[in-house]
Amino acid sequence: MNTINDFTTGRYNDSSLLKSLGLDSENAFVLWLLLFFAALLGGGLYIFDGNVPLVAGIIYLSFVLILSILRLDLSLYLFMFTVMLFDQYAIPGFDSFTFDVRFFHNIKEIPYVPYIHSGFFSPFEVHLLFISVALLMHATIRKSFSFKAIPVWGAFLFFFAFLTFSFVTGLRGGGEITVALWEVRALFYLCVMYVLVPQILDSKEQIGTLFWVIIIGITIKALQGVVKFVGLGFTTGGYAVLTNHEDPVFMITIFVLLLGFLVFHADEKQRIWLLSALPVLLLGFYVAQRRATYASIMVAVSAFILLLPTLKRNQFLKYFLPVLFMLLLYGAAFWNSDSSIGRPVQMIKSGFVVPDKETNFTDYSSNLYRDYENYNLAQTVVNHPIFGTGFGVKYDQPIQLVSIRFTLSEYIPHNQIYWIVVKMGVVGFFAFWFFFNSFAARGTQLFMRLNDPYLKAVTMVIVIAVINQLVVSFFDLQLTYYRSMLYLGCLMGLLSVIDNIHSVEQSSENDANESLDE
Repeated sequence: MNTINDFTTGRYNDSSLLKSLGLDSENAFVLWLLLFFAALLGGGLYIFDGNVPLVAGIIYLSFVLILSILRLDLSLYLFMFTVMLFDQYAIPGFDSFTFDVRFFHNIKEIPYVPYIHSGFFSPFEVHLLFISVALLMHATIRKSFSFKAIPVWGAFLFFFAFLTFSFVTGLRGGGEITVALWEVRALFYLCVMYVLVPQILDSKEQIGTLFWVIIIGITIKALQGVVKFVGLGFTTGGYAVLTNHEDPVFMITIFVLLLGFLVFHADEKQRIWLLSALPVLLLGFYVAQRRATYASIMVAVSAFILLLPTLKRNQFLKYFLPVLFMLLLYGAAFWNSDSSIGRPVQMIKSGFVVPDKETNFTDYSSNLYRDYENYNLAQTVVNHPIFGTGFGVKYDQPIQLVSIRFTLSEYIPHNQIYWIVVKMGVVGFFAFWFFFNSFAARGTQLFMRLNDPYLKAVTMVIVIAVINQLVVSFFDLQLTYYRSMLYLGCLMGLLSVIDNIHSVEQSSENDANESLDE
């Protein structure tokens, strides 16, 4: 790290040259950076005929490269903020800057970038690559650097190895390589984040900063949905969704974080922020209109209650049971209502009762499509039970499905838990569940040992985020969404950081106790 610090403070610059320019070793590097970006801006606008978005993208990625080399933690914060902020898919019926940037699109598909035939990579992948390369540079330069162990590494390697095996199996079985990459990329990014994050962060303060980034990013996404809602006259305007599919999944983790802060009396600043932003987050969750997240939030709250220590659980239930009673009254009152205010009830109801074809054709047709889709998936498993079809191969369709907007619908179904067993077979399905279950168990064990209120609340969020993601993935596309897997991988990677912090604190306490005994 001293090598990096010497470089950033300009100690490698010739002192006579600095003096001739009226500079010193403390401010020289900043000046060179400003001159570099100014030249990049002017030269870029000249070379690319005033293409501002393209030049801005080049400057951004250049900045990311330098930042990654100098401060890996800051680069990670910036990366996660962009993951929270930008959209992988457009929201039907709306134009948005957060999608038009095309942060998650391949370079060759971005309209403001000159066509590059081999541009099968996206801006976010470039950023992730810069972080990875910079980490290797730091590992080489810093003598004190050591790669930190990841939780349940055996289960992780088993899952990752079989993920790779299923990718190769699919290609050998005639699968389309482009489709196979689309299918497996998100899970691969989860694995990358799971390994990277523990190597970059190592303190409670850094965890707190990362959560500030996440909280602000998710609040902005909720606010985007609320602005649309207000602009449509405080209605959803007949639109299926006003946010992206991933956003309400992220919001659930923030709701759990707030509950953790309240129960464990942790981090007053973040707690106050979340309480202030709660109306926006709740309304943003509502306008997202994702049925799967209503099922997931019920499971998430149940898991939260079960994880609480007995005393905390009893205290929480004193406040939660009256709220639950009011929610049940609300559900009963609007069980058969078609009004906007009763829409959440109808979403929950459609999971238990077959929607009426005449009054709720949208949910009726959606459920019917998914029933047919699940039947097709089951038949595919019967035909490929052990190792699955592999990625890049269509699942069987003994019942021909109607065409929908999703271009990869013949490869990727809504139920992505069934999708795992279709693509990876029962062996891969076991590897998948073995990894996530082992991780959740490890996280729960750590949660029980922790004493720090903030780390305890964050650890609970991490464990419940896994449960939340798997529940949503049973009902809807999630495991192939880049944002979902990057976010989950980042949270899961934090568990190792928290474990290391706890171990250091315990070691310090033990040393202090030994000193007192002596």
